[in-house]
Amino acid sequence: MADDSHLVEHRLGSEELFKGRLLHAWRDTVKLPDGGTATREYIVHPGAVVIVPLLDDGRVLLERQFRYPVQQVMIEFPAGKLDVPGEDKLACAKRELLEETGYTAREWAHAGVLHPVISYSTEAIDIWFARGLVDGGQRNLDHGEHLDVFSATPQELAQWCRDGRVTDAKTLSCALWLQNVLAGAWTLEWRS
Repeated sequence: MADDSHLVEHRLGSEELFKGRLLHAWRDTVKLPDGGTATREYIVHPGAVVIVPLLDDGRVLLERQFRYPVQQVMIEFPAGKLDVPGEDKLACAKRELLEETGYTAREWAHAGVLHPVISYSTEAIDIWFARGLVDGGQRNLDHGEHLDVFSATPQELAQWCRDGRVTDAKTLSCALWLQNVLAGAWTLEWRS
């Protein structure tokens, strides 16, 4: 691995700008690699999970949900934030799948981690695949959460990614994972 020390910025000071229920904003003064200084504003995020739920017939479960910041209904894979610092990510994935879709899964596989907005957030999203889905028929959405659950073929999802119907970063990343897993190019280690 290359030595990246010539790229690293060092914090000189930090100022809290805002602390809300979800987001925590900071402005840091940093020493640049060339000796100069700059400010960096960023959001501290607790972390999240996203689930790629595979139905036995080859389709995937997706959601349609209005996202206020972009003022539109988005097509997404089920996802949610960690409720407490250090929460087990698989437990979070199981909880979110059940709460949002009403499904449980017999098997789970951790695929990887994505950082959706590295320029201004610490958010890391763990990608989980779920299969052997069982519909419990009962969702338990968070207060104020409204979404539709539907299924699509991987080919339909890929087309929606190509034509711009899907623009959510985590769903685009998961579509790439799904395509490579289904093609046999990327493998997963499944566990019960």
